[in-house]
Amino acid sequence: MDIETLTSRSSVLRERIMRSTPKKPIKDVTTWVKRQPPKAQVLLAVAAVLTTLVFLGLVVQDHDNLFIAAEAVHAIGISLLIYKLTQEKTCAGLSLKSQELTAIFLAVRLYCSFVMEYDIHTLLDLATLVTTGWVIYMIRFKLNSSYMDDEDTFALYYTVIPCALLSLAIHPSTVHHTFNRICWAFCVYLEAVSVLPQLHLMQNTKIVEPFTAHYVFALGVARFLSCAHWILQVVDTEGRLLTALGHGLWPSLVLLSELVQTFILADFCYYYVKSLLGGHLVLRLPSGVV
Repeated sequence: MDIETLTSRSSVLRERIMRSTPKKPIKDVTTWVKRQPPKAQVLLAVAAVLTTLVFLGLVVQDHDNLFIAAEAVHAIGISLLIYKLTQEKTCAGLSLKSQELTAIFLAVRLYCSFVMEYDIHTLLDLATLVTTGWVIYMIRFKLNSSYMDDEDTFALYYTVIPCALLSLAIHPSTVHHTFNRICWAFCVYLEAVSVLPQLHLMQNTKIVEPFTAHYVFALGVARFLSCAHWILQVVDTEGRLLTALGHGLWPSLVLLSELVQTFILADFCYYYVKSLLGGHLVLRLPSGVV
């Protein structure tokens, strides 16, 4: 048998194998996106976000339901966290400092809610604060042996001090007492960056176990839905919502804070979905992510 015959048969066999192999459109799309230059990837990401917003705007008639959905997804994330701590008896991979930042902004927001506007969200924040306090207690005392304090190295003053200074400079211009308005701005800014210690810990370890990954992904989805709610509300009111929040830079910073919360978690959510579609239970983060 000569070389040409062998080459021909090899080509035919290769074609048959390729035809019999099931196509993976998602993998193909992911590979194609990776091959694009950075600017093109940014444009594609923006296009995907805008498409999703338009889709939600058309499908969801009452845009307030997006906020309810965000709260529901957040509750699911907290439930996963509770399951991890009670059933697996470990807090490995969880950032105590992120939980402490969450407790701080929730406590401040609860104070503002009681003195400025008491509604159903006040009860939701109270329930979340109680749960967060319980998580902090479990990490500090009950499961401290599994706490990765050598990896949870993000200094809290990197977030608390800038947020406090920014709230002194830019806060709502409502009829409420100045101190209360500053507190309200502080909790808005701090919430936007409260997840940074958790992302920093995961970047240090590079490997994220399932329940922690599910929890952080739930936070990402919840914050995207909350951001979508704000943007669509601004569109629905033709910008009047921003005017109702006050004047100056404050309305813009409220919306910017929502966007920051979403984009901080966007990179992690991408690798989470990619890992999930690949059938991997444990998420491995490449260097430079989050």
